[in-house]
Order: sequence, then C-alpha cells, then structure tokens
Amino acid sequence: MKRFYKTVTTEPVEAGRALLLDGRSVKTPLRAPLILPTAALAEAVAAEWDAQGEEIVIAAMPLTGFANAAIDQVVPNRLRFVDDIVAYGETDTLCYRADPGDPLAERQDRDWEPILQWAENRYDIRMIRVAGIIHQPQSSHSLSRLRSVVAAMDPFVLAGFSTLAAIGGSLIGALALWEQAFDSGTIWRAICLEELWQEELWGADAEAVAAREHRRGAFDAAWRFCCTIKG
Repeated sequence: MKRFYKTVTTEPVEAGRALLLDGRSVKTPLRAPLILPTAALAEAVAAEWDAQGEEIVIAAMPLTGFANAAIDQVVPNRLRFVDDIVAYGETDTLCYRADPGDPLAERQDRDWEPILQWAENRYDIRMIRVAGIIHQPQSSHSLSRLRSVVAAMDPFVLAGFSTLAAIGGSLIGALALWEQAFDSGTIWRAICLEELWQEELWGADAEAVAAREHRRGAFDAAWRFCCTIKG
C-alpha cells in the first residue's frame, strides 16, 4: 500500500488519544476508532506511521498491530484471551525439566528456579516441577491465583502480554517480566534455555538462529507495547 498521508498527529479524546493522518482519525481493521489509552503508546504508534516511506509496511508497525488486536479481538473476547493465557501456566515451560543428574537439569535449576520461586512467593502458589514431558496438572489453587492476576489486566495489556506468554510457553516468565522482577534479557534466555543448550553442545544452526531472532523481535515488540501502557 502506498503512503497516502503527509502528517501524523494525535489528539486527546475521552478514552485516551486518537491517531490522526492528515487530521483524519484512523480506524482499526474492523472499523473501530483507533484510540490509544496512554500518551506514550499514542506517541509510539504515531512514530511507526510517521516512519513509513513511500510504501506502508505493516510488518514494520508491530505496536499498531497490537493496538488493533486489543480493540478488535481482545475487547469482544476478553474471557477467552484470559483463559488462553492462563493455559500457559498449566503447561509452563519452566516446570518441565530434564531427568535428575542430567547436566541440562542443573542448568534448568540454576536459571529457572529463581523465576519460579519469585512467582511462588509473589502470588502465594506452588508450581509442580516435572521430570520429563508427561503432562502434570497444576493445582486449582495456583491456576486460580494466576488467573486472577491475568484477569485484572486491561485489554491493551492482554494484547501484548498474550504474545509474551505464547512465545515462551511460560505464564510465569511473562509475569516475572511484566512485574519487572527480572529484565527482558534474563527472561528471554530462560525461555530459550534448551535451544541455547543444544547450540552449546552441537553448534548453531543458521535457520534455527534466524527463527529465534525473529521470535525475539516479536517478543521485544510485545514487551515494548506493554511498557508504553505500564508507564
């Protein structure tokens, strides 16, 4: 799509700030007004549109994509999004370990336990660790507590947070980042631990590295989106 506007601005409205192209309000794909809840997010989304050249590259505007998703997808399906996110707590990557005595298990204990223990103390829960890949249900108490945390998030947060949880397969890791108990680099290394471990043993595969870098870009964009709301 060719760029069809010259100026990008925002203006205050009742629910936040509206994005304007040449003074005209922008709509989401489902034709709802694109209203951003914080000034920081409005400025970031406006910067994406302003940075476009002669051709509009949708892939270069991830924050706009998350905002559209929040309005068009999360708002009308909020409970489904909450349930889908909490499901990552039921099968959380950080709870599934190599067999005791395996060097990988030692690395998992070193890098994953601090994150899990933080969550257990923060939310008054107990996450069940599993040796192997056979599914082990988490307690209803733990899942209920985690669900209450996710359910309290507004639709814009849920739009970005769902990507953080999905990419890592870890609700606990996403929550630790959201509450800034650990930095994004630490959480990223934790959720990629097994992949990085394999590279240490056998060397890097160019396609696998490229795929991981692509996921990292999406992960960082989701976190940046959340930060513009969190303030």
